Amino acid sequence: MSSSSLSGGVPGAGGTGALTSHDALLHLDPQIRLYVLLPITIAMFFVGVIRHNVSKIFGQGSSSGKKIDHDGLKEAQAVVRATRIAQNCGYLSEKGFEKRREYFCNETVGVFSQESKKSNVQQQMLSDPSMLSEMLTKNLNMIVPNMLTMAWVNFFFTGFVVGKVPFPLTQRFRSMLQRGIDLQSLDVTYVSSLSWYFLNFFGLGGVFGLVLGNNTLNDTQQMRQMSMMGMDTGKAFKSVKENLEMIAHESAIEEVAEKRATVILRELNGGSSFMKARKAALLSK
Repeated sequence: MSSSSLSGGVPGAGGTGALTSHDALLHLDPQIRLYVLLPITIAMFFVGVIRHNVSKIFGQGSSSGKKIDHDGLKEAQAVVRATRIAQNCGYLSEKGFEKRREYFCNETVGVFSQESKKSNVQQQMLSDPSMLSEMLTKNLNMIVPNMLTMAWVNFFFTGFVVGKVPFPLTQRFRSMLQRGIDLQSLDVTYVSSLSWYFLNFFGLGGVFGLVLGNNTLNDTQQMRQMSMMGMDTGKAFKSVKENLEMIAHESAIEEVAEKRATVILRELNGGSSFMKARKAALLSK
C-alpha cells in the first residue's frame, strides 16, 4: 500500500509511473481510503467524544457559576482586529483605513489610549486556588490526546496521499496540504495523511456540535483563550498602536489588478485561450 500512495499515472502513458510534470495525475488505491483516510477520521471523532465526556466528569463543560472576564475578551479581540487591519490595510480604501486608525489610536477616545480593565490572572489564581488546577486539567485534556493521536498518525500513515481537493489552489497551500511529503512535482491539490489529521483537528467542531450538542469542546477556541489569558494587554495595546500609527496606506488592489492583467496579456500573446490565461492569472502570486 505504501508504494501505491506515491505512485501515479501520467495521462496518455497507459499505466502507472513516476510523476514527470505538475499536471500528472495520481491514481489513488481505494484501499488508502479504507485503511488510512477513514481510520484517521474515525479515530479523531472518537478521541473528541472521549475528551468531551472526560471534560464533563471534571466539570469543564459547564460554564455556570464561573465569572467570564468580558473586558479581557473585548480587549483581546480589539488587539486581534487591529493586527488584521494593519496586515490587510492595502485592501481597504484610504478613507476607511484612516477611520479605523482613528478609532483605535485617537489620543483621547481611542481604544488603545484607554487603561486596561482586564483582570489580573495571577490575582485570580491567588483568590481562587481551584483555577490553577482547572487550567492544568484543561491543558492536559487538550494536549495529551492530540499529541498521542498525531504520533499515531505520523508513525503508521506517514507518506500517504489520501485525497485531492476538487478545485485549483496556489502554491502557498502546499505546506498546509502536503505535510510530511517533500515532493515538489506533486500537484498542490493533493492532501497528505498528516495534513488530513490537521484538517480533522480544526474541522470536526461542527460535527461534534451536531452529535454532542452545543456545549462541546472547541480546540481552536481553547487555544485562543489560553493565549488571551497570558497576554499583557498594556504592552499589546502600545505595540499595536505604534504599528498602526507608522503604517503608510498603499492600495494593494491596484497592484494585484496590474499583475494579473500582465499575466493575461503574456498568456494571450503566447497563444493561450482566454480561459487558460485567466486561470494562469488567478494562480499567479
